Amino acid sequence: MRETRVAAIASLTPLEELDADPFLVDTRGQHRMCARWAEGKGYVVTSQLLFYGLRPDHRALWAGVEAGLVEVFVAANDRVLGRAFTSPAAFSAECERRGVRLETADLDEPLYDASAKAGVHRRLSMPTAGYDGC
Repeated sequence: MRETRVAAIASLTPLEELDADPFLVDTRGQHRMCARWAEGKGYVVTSQLLFYGLRPDHRALWAGVEAGLVEVFVAANDRVLGRAFTSPAAFSAECERRGVRLETADLDEPLYDASAKAGVHRRLSMPTAGYDGC
């Protein structure tokens, strides 16, 4: 039996919004939530996507679908979809038109104390200094 292939969507949200909504800034946390959701369903994540205000008809978005590598898109929640796309409703309609499922994981978000926020900040603000995110 072939596993269902999933593309996990995360939103690229500016680091300046870390205090207001740390989960939207934490792309790794978003992808982890999508991976837990997929694992719980017995699916496999075949790609991790990062978008901010992407048009739902953008060619790159549909390349995995057209190549047969994606059958389901999943985002952590509706807030992530709202940041990832110019129009979540239009993206949902395009998924339906193309016969691709769109899901939201809607699992509990991690808690972000000062230390967790500092870790996200460090990871996102220091990539050019050789920091590898560990």
